[in-house]
Amino acid sequence: MLKINIFITIALLLINYNVKAQESFITIRGKVIDSETKQALPFASIYIKEESIGTTSSSDGSFIFHIPYAIRSKTVVISTIGYETMEKVSSEFAANEEIHLKPSTLELSEVIVTTDKPPTARQIVKLAHQAIGSNYPSEPYMLEGFVRDLEKEDEKYVELLEYAAKFLYQGYKYTPKVELQEVRKSFETEKHAWNTGNEQQNSIGDLIEDDFIKYEFSFIKGSRRWKYDIESILPFNNGAVYKIIGVNPPFEKVNLYIDVNTYAFVKIELNRSKINGKYYKRRFTNGQHEANYTMVFEYQKIKGQMYLKYQKEVDTWDIFKGLESGKLLFVKQFTKELFVNKIITDNVSDYPFNKNLKTTETIESQAKSYNPEFWANYNVPSQTKLESQILKELEKASIKID
Repeated sequence: MLKINIFITIALLLINYNVKAQESFITIRGKVIDSETKQALPFASIYIKEESIGTTSSSDGSFIFHIPYAIRSKTVVISTIGYETMEKVSSEFAANEEIHLKPSTLELSEVIVTTDKPPTARQIVKLAHQAIGSNYPSEPYMLEGFVRDLEKEDEKYVELLEYAAKFLYQGYKYTPKVELQEVRKSFETEKHAWNTGNEQQNSIGDLIEDDFIKYEFSFIKGSRRWKYDIESILPFNNGAVYKIIGVNPPFEKVNLYIDVNTYAFVKIELNRSKINGKYYKRRFTNGQHEANYTMVFEYQKIKGQMYLKYQKEVDTWDIFKGLESGKLLFVKQFTKELFVNKIITDNVSDYPFNKNLKTTETIESQAKSYNPEFWANYNVPSQTKLESQILKELEKASIKID
């Protein structure tokens, strides 16, 4: 009888805990769309004004945003480059509301108030490069975010990994220390035999090694081998950004979105692709030739400094039987995304952090048991129909790792 009473007591405590956890947040759901075309707006920022928490719309424009109850009365900001920003108190959102953002472009005369000759595209890029030290944080800060790692062979998805992590920086020039918090999903199917001995160990490394700002890649320095043009001037967060197209023929193209006032890089989109079957020089002796590489960085301003908000890498490799072989075995594609949902800038040393990630071991091997309480109100991008289908196929065919 005593055992039964203890069991009932524990069960009631757990139920009460879960109810309190749910009550400590409010949740808004919706979809961000273009007010004119009615097309979905992917990767729009949804965040609390003057706070450092937020989320990002999915590729179909949908979002779910869990807001701590203590700041429920604050203003929610929804913004994306090229559209007028919307601000709304969280209590005013309807269930599954469609958020209509109005597209807009600006004339150069609207944003440049000077009698001097307007700067050229290359001059703007050089000014942005010179301003990096004042626009990006030199003091310690921490990012919390959700990572999705998806792998495909030809047209078949073979692996999915989703997890939460913290990234502790001593400044933008430093490589972050990483805490693996929780793993949400981990599925893997049978892969091509070539992968034996050639598998990537850890996806975190790829996310932090190609930091365009930290390593000052040539295209953000106004390098002479790049050709630049101002394509347009677009509204963003009640301000404006230059959209500058850079080309380094024949393989590389970059889109640079630069704040017209501070010259901060707000967004960077790089694409490198083989042309007419000709590869650029990135290959390995195991038969890998990189066929396409796309990297996106988008930043958010907090207290006058720019912090990473969203990062995406899509890396496609043609796998041959050998480096000089003409026999293509299969095409391998990695898609990695980091959705930052919290940025800590004050009293960083007092914020809980445990550097526990071993970069030489797989994420899966370091995962703890699934923790539903952690994920109940953790801000992740909402799942699209395509992602649901991918997950369904992987669940059906995979060797489950978690």
